[in-house]
Amino acid sequence: MHKTLIVTNDFPPRPGGIQAFLHNMALRLDPERIVVYASTWKRGAEGREATAAFDAEQPFRVVRDRTTMLLPTPRVTARATALLREHGCRSVWFGAAAPLGLMGPALRRAGAERLVATSHGHEAGWAQLPVARRLLRRIGEGTDTITYLGEYTRSRIAGALTPEAAARMVQLPPGVDEKTFHPDSGGAAVRARLGLADRPVVVCVSRLVPRKGQDTLVRAMPRILAEVPDAVLLIVGGGPYEQELRKLAAGTGVADSVRFTGAVPWAELPAHYGAGDVFAMPCRTRRGGLDVEGLGIVYLEASATGLPVVGGDSGGAPDAVLPGETGWVVRGGSAEESADRVTALLKDPELRRRMGERGRAWVEEKWRWDLLAARLEELL
Repeated sequence: MHKTLIVTNDFPPRPGGIQAFLHNMALRLDPERIVVYASTWKRGAEGREATAAFDAEQPFRVVRDRTTMLLPTPRVTARATALLREHGCRSVWFGAAAPLGLMGPALRRAGAERLVATSHGHEAGWAQLPVARRLLRRIGEGTDTITYLGEYTRSRIAGALTPEAAARMVQLPPGVDEKTFHPDSGGAAVRARLGLADRPVVVCVSRLVPRKGQDTLVRAMPRILAEVPDAVLLIVGGGPYEQELRKLAAGTGVADSVRFTGAVPWAELPAHYGAGDVFAMPCRTRRGGLDVEGLGIVYLEASATGLPVVGGDSGGAPDAVLPGETGWVVRGGSAEESADRVTALLKDPELRRRMGERGRAWVEEKWRWDLLAARLEELL
């Protein structure tokens, strides 16, 4: 692999799925051959201290810009160019294709030989907007490859590119650490702490925002409880939608069967997955296709933990489920479909076991971080 400059807004300690994706990939590359150029997480002393502490723990060099949002401005482009030359980098990996990939031609002129731009869910949204679509086309022309998460995002983004750039696209999804997410991850302790030891548990691990579909699960609970009276919905995560969800649970009459954990440290997430019997997140597309699920790594983490999954049909979420094998995909927003699939799983231990084992095997076959990091090394 060429020595590589990673240019990104999405890097810890800023939380989020893209941030975790990039960090996990970076940790699996040769630390002597990468330099990270990233935005600052938060302004103020607390944000600076958290960022400095995180950066000091990394095995590779991290250079922070003073801004909280990198944009392809002349100043940021000049800084990236200077870092490329200073550290002798011959490749560049843009952590998100849009908009940072617009710096590609300038970095090429500065000596970059390989330019890789990774796309996520938001580039699929860009592809539907006329001005953003033209910018995506420029990014495709100015880089060697744009990577994509799955077939949904590939088809959306490819339509905005030239045929030549579309033909150069390569799949590069996030992976799963199968040694961290596994069936013996500590779920029994979480169950005991929450008083759920003997109850059937439907778990949802995600940020609390409307797209993820926690409200659909709450609305599904009366139907689930009619068949499995002692079932409980465990909602793991924090976010701006929490109060609305609590009100919905109370208004629906299922507040006693819905538990909210709030935000959970990353290190404790595997055990919270393991506390469930079924994983469900019936995500849905919103805002006319602009708010869409890029992939849904949570389904794969649940599969690695040995759980059957019930996923939504938003964007690339179905790419993370093998229907009828690792779980099912339901119409996002359909409380009835969600309830029927969850109930079927809660009432059939053998089906849960079979789907959980198949999901675990699928993660080991296709979604391990080491396999995907090797693909990135080849691209760079």
